[in-house]
Amino acid sequence: MEISSPQNSRLKLVNRLRSKRGREAESRFVIDYERDLQRALACGYQAEFVLHCPELGGEIGNMDCETHTITPQLLRRFAYRDNPDGLLAVLHSQLPKGRQWLAGAAIGSALLLVDLRVPGNIGALLRSADASGCDAVLLVDCALDLYNPNIIRSSTGACFLDNIYQLSTSEALDFLGSAGLEIVAADVGGSSLYNADFAAKTAIVLGAEDRGLSEDWLSSAERHIRIPMAGRAVDSLNVSVSGAILMFELQRQRHHGR
Repeated sequence: MEISSPQNSRLKLVNRLRSKRGREAESRFVIDYERDLQRALACGYQAEFVLHCPELGGEIGNMDCETHTITPQLLRRFAYRDNPDGLLAVLHSQLPKGRQWLAGAAIGSALLLVDLRVPGNIGALLRSADASGCDAVLLVDCALDLYNPNIIRSSTGACFLDNIYQLSTSEALDFLGSAGLEIVAADVGGSSLYNADFAAKTAIVLGAEDRGLSEDWLSSAERHIRIPMAGRAVDSLNVSVSGAILMFELQRQRHHGR
């Protein structure tokens, strides 16, 4: 069946899923890119239905769900991306993993993102955490949901991995203490990254670019580190770039020595 009316119930659902409130109420989310869909399915997510537009490309293969074709005009209208990949898929979301999910987890390196509010930065950091081999990512006091379309897009599907947890500050500090991870805070007033030693189990903690970390985190950290700046006009980096540098340095020391 081809869907050709914007009043179709499936398209009305897609429209509701544009908001966090709608995603939470429906326990569903939307993907409009083939790579992200395949990565979500590989991570155990279940699709409810897929709307496919052959004229705009994208391959859906043999999907174990309801599938329909859709006109190019409607796909462009309801997709999140400016240049959609020929499909709209609605998937069932999973409950956030909280403090209890960390019981007994073997974590030697963790990235903590505290009160980050820009979905593109969160997604990029999830992508870098996976690429660098970080064991876990803790989203602390995060008001965003993992199924925000900009998080999905910028994470290139890393947001679907099973090593992402959502905690409050008190829960995160409790976990780090019980797990024996050294808290290393990214802080412009800290010591140089060039002198850092990441031999111990480590949790790298990043705050928002404009506010930094709260006093709770700064006072709880065993060490404060900064990335040295050599520029004449630039004295800081985007938080996603900073996080990537710190994580890859941690993994470099773990696997290749100082």
